[in-house]
This record gives sequence, structure tokens and C-alpha cells, in this order.
Amino acid sequence: MHPLLEKAQQLKQQLNFNWSLIFGVSFFLVVVIGLVQITTGVSDWLVENKDAQIKHLTVQGHPKYTDETAIIKAIKKADLSSFFELDVKHVQQLVQDLPWVATASVRKQWPDTIQVYVVEHEVVAHWNSDLLLNQSGQAFQASSDKLDDNLPQLYGPEGSEEEAWVAFKQFDEMLRVNGLTLTSLALSERFSWQLWLDNGIRLNLGRKDKAKRVQRFIDVYPRMEQRADAQVDTIDLRYDTGLAVSFKPMQEEQLQNKSKA
Repeated sequence: MHPLLEKAQQLKQQLNFNWSLIFGVSFFLVVVIGLVQITTGVSDWLVENKDAQIKHLTVQGHPKYTDETAIIKAIKKADLSSFFELDVKHVQQLVQDLPWVATASVRKQWPDTIQVYVVEHEVVAHWNSDLLLNQSGQAFQASSDKLDDNLPQLYGPEGSEEEAWVAFKQFDEMLRVNGLTLTSLALSERFSWQLWLDNGIRLNLGRKDKAKRVQRFIDVYPRMEQRADAQVDTIDLRYDTGLAVSFKPMQEEQLQNKSKA
């Protein structure tokens, strides 16, 4: 190849390389400048809105015993001055500390709203007169003014709530099938069990074979001798076989009603 042609070809290759380099560098600079502008814009927006306050509350879950006023009062204990700096977990704990609230979830909705989803305790029984039990056998303290008067009464030492509730459900099912209603259960410090029925009868089960002893009562009760002047008070089932029955005198009004019947 002629030296002049060879030199011209080399020069052309160098020019092509330089243009590629220039284009690549230019594109890189454009991207960097764009990112800087975006970052600056976001930073400016955050600075402008850093003092955005919480102004609205949305309550979901349809709570029955916890009104919106109580939830607002609880949430106001948190710092609501900044939407971005609001501690959602702190707000969640404040709501969950309300008496009837079992669980709560909290999230922020731009620009000024808190959404709270509330799940309340499903009360199933009274516990030791001053507490309530939920469907999981957990004790909690709340006002019982609006509750059904027919809730069962359960008693027992601290820490036995779940065991007592599980046992109550088992015995109640056994008795209801046979036309009897369980209204109260007590578990002593020595883990001895007693049951009360809606007809006033108390069953003393002792500490073992509880279900078997309840079944023994169910089998015997329909054949139990009825007295005209007294009614069954207590049935002691703390025996391997058999049972002991104690009676209590009928009140005058009960005797009159029985004679009329």
C-alpha cells in the first residue's frame, strides 16, 4: 500500500476513536448532571415538606368497644408534628395499649393522614371477677358495662387462664349435648376443679380424670332420685367409682311453685 494511503487510513481510525470517546464521555456527564438535579430536587422537596403535620385519622376494622375519640387521645401522645419523622411503631403501641384493643396496625398516607386498623378482643368470659378472657384464653382488663350478663364466670390462679378456658369449652360441650348448661368454673391453687350449672348444682371433680367424671355425672343424673323437699346442691365426683350427693332445703317460694306444678 502507498505510504500516503496508509497514513490517511490511520488518521481516519484515530478520528473515529476520538469521536467515540467524546460521545461516551458526553453521555456520562449528561447522566451525572441529571442525577445531581434529581437528587437536588428531592432534597429540596423534603426540606420544603419536612414540617408536614398529621391532620387526619382513618380508623378501620369496625371496633365495637373502642371509639374513635379514645384512639385519637392515645395517638396524640405521639409527636405528630412531622409526617416523615412520625414513629409508626410508637403510635401502634399507643393504640394497642387501649383496653379493648388486641392488635393494631398503623401506616401513613401522604400528605397528612394516619390509617389505623384495629382488632378488638373477642370476650368469652369473666376471669376472677375483675378481668375478662378473650377467645385465645388471654386475660385482659376492660370495662364490662356493655357486655352480656350471661357470660360465664371463670376463676383460677394467674397463668391458668388458657387451661381453664379450654377445659370450660370441653365440659360445656359435653353438658349441652345432654341438656345441661355450664355457667361457671373454678380451678383452685392445688388445681382442683369445680363446675357450676345453671340449675344451681355444683360438681366437685378433683384434680384428675376430669372429663371422665363429668361423663359419670351425665350418665347418673337422669336416674338420680328427686326429693320433694330438697334440691341437689353438690355432687362430689372425686371417687374412682360412684359419687356423693348433698342436698339443700328448698326455699318456701320454690316449694310453693313445685306444689302448683
